[in-house]
Amino acid sequence: MVAQGTAGRVTRRRAHTRANLLDAAFSVFAAKGFGRVPIEEVCEAAGYSRGAFYSNFATLDELFFALYRQRADLIAEQVSGALALDGPDADVAAAVDRVAGVLLLDRDWLLVKTDFLVHAARDPAVARSLLEHRARLRQAIAGRLARARTALPAVFGGPDGAARAVVAAYDGVATQLLLDRDVEHARAWLRQLLTALLTDGGGTPGQDPDENPDENP
Repeated sequence: MVAQGTAGRVTRRRAHTRANLLDAAFSVFAAKGFGRVPIEEVCEAAGYSRGAFYSNFATLDELFFALYRQRADLIAEQVSGALALDGPDADVAAAVDRVAGVLLLDRDWLLVKTDFLVHAARDPAVARSLLEHRARLRQAIAGRLARARTALPAVFGGPDGAARAVVAAYDGVATQLLLDRDVEHARAWLRQLLTALLTDGGGTPGQDPDENPDENP
């Protein structure tokens, strides 16, 4: 029987090993691309044996998805925190500023994410998992936008449509960042794009669709 203290140390050591493998994989995937990196290279970068790898992951695909999930969860948390629109003065324009300021715009991550998207497009099971994570991100955004005191543009049909637009804008800005490597410009452009999408383009909310348009000049 394993003593409780020993079991705890084993668990912490395994978690530490797993974290190191993920960090090493991130570096080598960003540098060379998923599909061009064998398990041995990930192990070498992390300073572990193949045995350590297989005690944490069954395949390189499993490690790759764990890496994606780690970063996707971080982005969802960032968005949830930025869109905490529970205050009495909460509005969409303020949310845009917060989201644009915190969304992860890291070029190495975007390289890895792009590899993962291509991989998922060719594997239906991986694609389903990816779609589930993207849905979680949209739901986090939609939930906060639904509590905003200002109206969203009617064209979106509600918070879910607006959340899809936010994710699409982020994806587009991320693609541009991969090419021009200008993070400062990417963040400024994301802020401008989200402002145009979620407000009237000038930082003020769209007209409430329940309002009578004849009453507004």
